[in-house]
Amino acid sequence: MAPPSVASWRPSHSPPAGASPLLCRPEAAAPREAPRGPGSAGEAGPGGTTAAEGRLPPTPRRQRSGTALLPGEHCASAGMAARRLGGSSWQQAVALSRRCCLPGGRRERYRCSSSSTALGKTVENSEVTQEEIVLPRKKTWDKLAVLQTLASTVKRDPTAAHYMFQDDPFLTPRNAANAVSISFQILSFGPIRILSVIKNVFAHRPLIERFFILFSLVPMQRLYSLSKEAGKNAAKYIIKQFPQYFDKTFAEPNIPCLMPEMLTPQIEGVSEEALKERIHLRRVKDSVDLFDQLVQAGTPVSLETTNSLLDLLCFYGGGESTPEKEEEQKEDLEEPGVNASEQKAPKRQFQRGSQSSGSRWRENNNAERIFKIMPEKNAHSYCTMIRGMVKHGASAKAYDMYMDLLNERHKADVDTFNALITAVPYLKERFLERWELAKVFLNHMAQQEVQPNLLTFNALLKTLRKCGGVGRSMALPVVKEMEALGIEPSLATYDHLLFIFYRGVDLSSPGIIIEILDDVQKRSFIPQDPDDANFFATAMQVCCDLKDIKLAYRLNKAMEKGDNWKFLDMDRLNAYWSKFFSLLCMMEQIDVVLKWYKEMSLSVFYPTPKNILDLLQALDAANHLEVVPSVWEDMKQMGFGRRHDLLEELLSLMSRERHPEEIQLAFAKCAEDIKAFHEQTGREQASLDWTGSALSHIALLFSRVGRTQDAWSMMERFQQMNRIPTDQVMDEFLTCAKQTNSPDEAIKLVKLAASLGLPSSQRLKSRTEKEFELSEKQK
Repeated sequence: MAPPSVASWRPSHSPPAGASPLLCRPEAAAPREAPRGPGSAGEAGPGGTTAAEGRLPPTPRRQRSGTALLPGEHCASAGMAARRLGGSSWQQAVALSRRCCLPGGRRERYRCSSSSTALGKTVENSEVTQEEIVLPRKKTWDKLAVLQTLASTVKRDPTAAHYMFQDDPFLTPRNAANAVSISFQILSFGPIRILSVIKNVFAHRPLIERFFILFSLVPMQRLYSLSKEAGKNAAKYIIKQFPQYFDKTFAEPNIPCLMPEMLTPQIEGVSEEALKERIHLRRVKDSVDLFDQLVQAGTPVSLETTNSLLDLLCFYGGGESTPEKEEEQKEDLEEPGVNASEQKAPKRQFQRGSQSSGSRWRENNNAERIFKIMPEKNAHSYCTMIRGMVKHGASAKAYDMYMDLLNERHKADVDTFNALITAVPYLKERFLERWELAKVFLNHMAQQEVQPNLLTFNALLKTLRKCGGVGRSMALPVVKEMEALGIEPSLATYDHLLFIFYRGVDLSSPGIIIEILDDVQKRSFIPQDPDDANFFATAMQVCCDLKDIKLAYRLNKAMEKGDNWKFLDMDRLNAYWSKFFSLLCMMEQIDVVLKWYKEMSLSVFYPTPKNILDLLQALDAANHLEVVPSVWEDMKQMGFGRRHDLLEELLSLMSRERHPEEIQLAFAKCAEDIKAFHEQTGREQASLDWTGSALSHIALLFSRVGRTQDAWSMMERFQQMNRIPTDQVMDEFLTCAKQTNSPDEAIKLVKLAASLGLPSSQRLKSRTEKEFELSEKQK
């Protein structure tokens, strides 16, 4: 008799091929014990057949803590044993399979049959219950989910510089003004000037000298973060002007998103397709020239292509796209200050405020010329012209163009209305007139069935910022209207509210900012408005004006929630932390201030001279002057060692009273460094001018630690610079000379006082004769 195959022992309820084993768990049906005894349904009858046909009992649940095999696994093991024992002893394998026990100690009996028709079948006493299986929803993970999870386990290193400076530690900035790298000229001159300067500088220079000249252009100008953008713009300009040198674009592997853009037109000739390509490449001058050629040749240009050309011209104000213009277009319109009591904006301020800081809209430029010769115009044509005029400061022209749109029975879109509402302060002078004109545009939106969006209400609030008391009375109803329409405020909305209620008015009530923080703390915001980035710096300024440290802590917690910190670029980040630190110095205990200073300084922000001055005053108020030497070391690192105001404050604190010897020695070391800064001269920096107070403070600090010679060098400078030392300085120096037993120095001091005609010279003389043993010659 042939041995049964291993497959005959597979339970009939095993999952079908291709199914997930997790969806067909064996514990779905409870295990049942096969009936025992002769003649029972589970016993094999004569001929090896079972008394009843049925499925094998379900596999019992595996114990979690044990390693016992399931019955099916025992049967598989029995089949493997049958192969090893051979055909004559397959019954031994069957006997092995009968020894499998359930976890509870019960024996589960599986009877085997030699008949091929009865393999894998047992008796079923009852129906097998089936449970409904609910498939879980598929989870779609973000591509950066693993990296974000890992990043959440790492805390910020307070000793490390900002992450944006990690690429080149040599250029890590030392302070806020010099958070620095490439000079401001690189940002303002443009790539052409840069190339000409470098060409002139590098001509006829040896290689090593060129290297040092190049690095002399690097420090002490402006933000390092902007220098990166300037470098990108310069590289784009070179690639655009000399594309023939950048034709090697193969890479292994080829990643299209990392390859340089094709900036060279591929379509030759005069055709509409060539015009579309140049518009796509943002070649303003080439697009205008090609359009004129098509018009002169009598070739009709489609309305869609002409509108695309208008979009390009209105975006750049009718001029060529350059890195300098793109950088200028990122700047906001300068907002004139508003006095709370005035009801009419000054004419001069009105005219200045109407001028944007970017490129100007020229009279009869290419956009206006092409718009006039268009044989057909639609709403898109008018809306593009209106937005371009508002963008480039021609608000009056934009309003006239809107009137033409209405006369042609066209409808404006929501972006056009947003631009017109933003231009309202430049169309009307009186605050009430501005609000009335803004309401006119809102009514037109309702008549034309244009649904307002978040940017509409933000534009309205931005206009109310320049409406004085009218703006404060109407700002909250505007926010309630937003809520009625189901529009959630953005950070720009809150920024406008803070500007309206906390600039130039009584700051006694913190109610508005408290309500704002209640909402901001609950959400993690995403960018929706260009003005969103201004909120945190503005809110921290309000906290400083209110002198409310608890509000500042709440604001800082909201800033750290989710991705809200991304709204702070390098400029705004430093302004935010600078205000926060000044408030800490003013309102917190000195231990808390020093803890924040240690964690933030040179890693999160770069202290300004005002921050250092605030810190010194906080140390003075808390009588923690032993920390002053470490602050001086930071000042040197930040490049503040030549700031007169900081040096005077530092020296005044150190010399005001006597301290323990260890602290006095540290103070004297600081005084020595300050003296060196005054005497330091070089080609790039002038020496610091000595003041009478600085001479007195340093002389006192040297005298208190017994450095008589150093103190006398400072006393001599009084006479050289026609300065008068104070009585305290004279007495301290004489005490120092007595401690070091230097009668010669005491005599020099008496002669100095007599030469300067000081009334204290006689008192110093008598004291010298009394406290020193003088020779006849010295007398």
